[in-house]
Amino acid sequence: MSINGSIIGSNNGMVTQHPLKCDEELDQLESWVELALRHAKANHATAAEVTAQSSQGLSVNIRMGDVDTLEHTRDRGLAITVYKGRSKGHASSGELSVKGIRMCVERALDIASFTEKDNCNGLAEIDRLATTEIELDLWHPADVTVQWAIERALACEAEGRADDRITNSEGASFNTGTGLMVYGNSHGFVGRSFGTRFDQSCVLIAGSGSDMQRDYSYDSRRSLDDLESVEATGSEAARRTVSRLGTRRLKTADMPVLMCPRVAKGFIGHLLGAISGSAQYRNASFLKGAAGQVIFPDWMSISERPHLPRGAGSAWFDGDGVQTCQRSIIDQGRLTGYVLSTYSACRLGLDTTANAGGVRNLLVHSGGNGHADPMAEMQDGLYVTEVMGPGVSQITGDYSRGAVGFVVKGGEIQYPVEEITIASNLADMFKAVVATGDDIDTRGNIHTGTILLKSMKVAGE
Repeated sequence: MSINGSIIGSNNGMVTQHPLKCDEELDQLESWVELALRHAKANHATAAEVTAQSSQGLSVNIRMGDVDTLEHTRDRGLAITVYKGRSKGHASSGELSVKGIRMCVERALDIASFTEKDNCNGLAEIDRLATTEIELDLWHPADVTVQWAIERALACEAEGRADDRITNSEGASFNTGTGLMVYGNSHGFVGRSFGTRFDQSCVLIAGSGSDMQRDYSYDSRRSLDDLESVEATGSEAARRTVSRLGTRRLKTADMPVLMCPRVAKGFIGHLLGAISGSAQYRNASFLKGAAGQVIFPDWMSISERPHLPRGAGSAWFDGDGVQTCQRSIIDQGRLTGYVLSTYSACRLGLDTTANAGGVRNLLVHSGGNGHADPMAEMQDGLYVTEVMGPGVSQITGDYSRGAVGFVVKGGEIQYPVEEITIASNLADMFKAVVATGDDIDTRGNIHTGTILLKSMKVAGE
């Protein structure tokens, strides 16, 4: 049976998503990579690198007790970058026949004939390429029937809607997927990566009339066994949603601000954007040239852990084939360096940090005054649970975003507030961190707990 181009089977009358056979699929991807590299060399490319990928997924979305959407996906594709001297051409294709791959290589070569030379174009140095494959425990396939996935999503929403104050739902979902990739280049490097993912979410609406509120909860893991119960996701979505009923306005003032983990992830994301190699060589960062400087309090540390078992961002080689390694990005408040690929490192006259494709499993270590209970440490202030709007400048560091959250007095939540704006400058916000909490959220690629800032401008009435 086939739905939306995917291959599925039958199990007692129930449609089943069968996981890809890992080794066989990787062997096939590697054969396509080798074919593309051979054809590039035969057509006089100076150098070449190829990525072949294969993915499969099942997504179930339900709303108000009924199935809303059901989708199976299965995709394969290949992308090649060729170099003629220091000129580069790139092409991709989903036509993975011998003829299709050769045509893709030839298109990339044609493009390279028309592009300007860039002295930083090219492959990573041979001695930087990964030599040690590391077991990361990322592959946990499961035969999931569509009926089972539907029942899981239904149970998640039902748990959330059990609270009488929940008046509507934007739905619940359950998703599963597998992904495999082979990267190879003309230096002779070939690397394989593969992983599974499982996630679920629930979005609910509470109240009526002028007092309606929306919130959500989710979980995402590499292994189905690690995923929290659907009841936990649904009940947490309901708790967050009803807690926002009865919102008030807040008078404009300077006050301490405590960011919940999901907001704190975005806050740390602004740091990563500012220290990325591309932002540095384009002079588009408020932290231009800040490597070696103290930009956070001297107790604060942030590290990258690319070899974390079952980590969302784990990888033993980066997008250039360079061996990844654990490193400290913020060490006792000091920025140790930037986030660099081979190309951006060349542009800056530095060495790659094996971050082609971004950072992997960034951990904000807990610490500071009151890290066990940052809200108690804050005593009086604003607990921010959501921010909105694009009001962040990576060039100047200016920060101004709409927010919702809760007023805190005596270390306890008092009432919800909305229609407020929190504003400062990121450089000042980094220095104003008082504590990073022990309540570390390990979902996704940035792992952090709540983050307490000494003061921000909070604009309300």
